[in-house]
Amino acid sequence: MDGVMSQEEINALLNNPGNADAGAGTGSDNLTPIERDTIGEIGNISMGTAATTLFSLVNHKVDISTPVVDYATWSDICDSYERPCVFIKIAYTVGLDGSNILVLKENDVKIITDLMMGGDGTNLDGELGELHLSAISEAMNQMMGSAATSLSSMLNKVIDISPPQADLIDLQQTIDESSIDEFLAGEFIKISFRLEIGDLIDSEIMQLYPVSFAKEMCKDITKNMEDDTNSTPGGGQQQTAAPQAQPQTAPQQQAQPMMGQPMMGQQPMMGQPMMGQQPMMGQPMQQMYGQPVNVQPAQFQAFAGSIPMNYGPENIDLIMDVPLEVTVELGRTSKSIKEILDFTPGTIIELNRIAGEPIDVLVNGKFVAKGEVVIIEESYGIRITEIIK
Repeated sequence: MDGVMSQEEINALLNNPGNADAGAGTGSDNLTPIERDTIGEIGNISMGTAATTLFSLVNHKVDISTPVVDYATWSDICDSYERPCVFIKIAYTVGLDGSNILVLKENDVKIITDLMMGGDGTNLDGELGELHLSAISEAMNQMMGSAATSLSSMLNKVIDISPPQADLIDLQQTIDESSIDEFLAGEFIKISFRLEIGDLIDSEIMQLYPVSFAKEMCKDITKNMEDDTNSTPGGGQQQTAAPQAQPQTAPQQQAQPMMGQPMMGQQPMMGQPMMGQQPMMGQPMQQMYGQPVNVQPAQFQAFAGSIPMNYGPENIDLIMDVPLEVTVELGRTSKSIKEILDFTPGTIIELNRIAGEPIDVLVNGKFVAKGEVVIIEESYGIRITEIIK
């Protein structure tokens, strides 16, 4: 399934949205095939936007495949994952009434958080802690925030989410699924995606929706499409009656046009312009555009080959009193967020400059000279040793 609705499905959705075709189960709450495609398209667009946001966070290529929509129960989720996984709950606060859960594997969360902290994605030692859960919550907050923006444009209304809540769940242990969210106690919608991040991650993530919440989104999409169709000129159905053919028994029964009036569908006679037709060639321009305009060709002076003799030198004295900021740079280095968070009083930071090497002098951020540090009474100073040209 490519996740894109065909024209026939769109037409069927607009003409008879309540038609319940054969679904994946039994009961009145089952999704119709068109609703399945709609949910898949929502997930496809939302996760496509979220993948772009995730790329900016991990600085690696992110690919999220076309979603697969299916029904699932809590036992199905437990059978799908052998290791502990992270459940991230996203609740909608504006525009929609409901929530959904994003499920990621423990190892995938470690890789994503390591990349966010400036690592290469291979620092996976240790257990998943609060730092990992906080980092993945922030990543999901930005990803699902951008997905909510895409969903807002689809539903034509403002949609906002609450800060995501991440929890590490061991599916091999007996837990009360309703403690995570009430809809997990029954049958719900599972949207599966294949997530690839460079050559580090190639696994499956899941998005879980309550059936009622999924049907609400489909209903909003349908209503928005109907409103767009009705507001588009020519988009609605035109009620036009076909003219009935009158039998012609004699030439006298044919309606003859009046003198000077052309028949319907007949071309006008020469010399009679049609309604809305432009005036014919040969008519004076005054009748078309009003009074004539005096138009003259533009004239330009030739460029001089030399600077005029009365052009004097620039007076640099005018800017002599402008203050400039002088900065002396001892050295530089780069640290990851994790290393900076480990800073304590007494931490030594190694710079990229060797002891005794000349230091840089910058004027308004521009490198202009090199020098050496001196002490003038009780203050530091700089002795210029080289001017950079």
